[in-house]
Amino acid sequence: MSVAAPRVWSVRIATWNCNSIRSRVDRAVALLERHDLDVLALQETKCKDEQFPLQRFTDAGYEVAMHGFSQWNGVAIVSRVGLADVSVGFEGMPTFGEPDAAAEARALGATCGGVRLWSLYVPNGRELGHPHLAYKLAWLDALRAAGSSWLAADPDLPVALMGDWNVAPTDDDVWSTEFFEGKTHVSPPEREAFRGVVDAGFADVVRPFTPGPGVFTYWDYTQLRFPKKQGMRIDFCLGSPAFASRVGGAFIDREERKGKGASDHAPVVVELQP
Repeated sequence: MSVAAPRVWSVRIATWNCNSIRSRVDRAVALLERHDLDVLALQETKCKDEQFPLQRFTDAGYEVAMHGFSQWNGVAIVSRVGLADVSVGFEGMPTFGEPDAAAEARALGATCGGVRLWSLYVPNGRELGHPHLAYKLAWLDALRAAGSSWLAADPDLPVALMGDWNVAPTDDDVWSTEFFEGKTHVSPPEREAFRGVVDAGFADVVRPFTPGPGVFTYWDYTQLRFPKKQGMRIDFCLGSPAFASRVGGAFIDREERKGKGASDHAPVVVELQP
């Protein structure tokens, strides 16, 4: 795919696993306002398209593309800088238990403000040796192949792969390597699959602005993980060279994880310069 002569402007985008948009629509709308967001990629919306609280976003001046699947998964893109060329799923995306890969509602693409943005909810993997882990690895490999084809077709295309990757790519991205030993999210095959996407030309554009260990985006609800600072870094924005060259700043909104009714994930915000 390619975008012919896109208009270039300053854009502030974010990705957030909201863990049910119907439960957290107030927080989502407040997030848009608080950070003056132009685009918000959502994951785990957990509703069918007809159940999505569309009016709340349109009242705030945003367009919405969504793809839902019952009470599981679900992705959406909310934009006030255009919403064109919407794609449900990417080329070669595999399936698990569904005849149609798109039915799982894990990937949604759209062009917003001259940027080709993907909201991604990578399969969890469940546990080592589980068929869902093989599915996860195949899914990431298909994403790598699709991303490579997009950049081969148009090296100057600004592309952002944003979402919940369900992979902690380095030891610094988990609160305890001992705790995660023998578990998914940190296994060598998963980390290799994540690196495959990076090696295909998509850089982690947030880490340079949020360096060091202990910088997390997810904290389990159980065992007081959040106040104990026992989290994981599994939400990322990987950008193509044309996208990465425009990144002027990025941060993780840890404050959004606080309070009653919070998602177990924090939003990740990226600022693009013209």
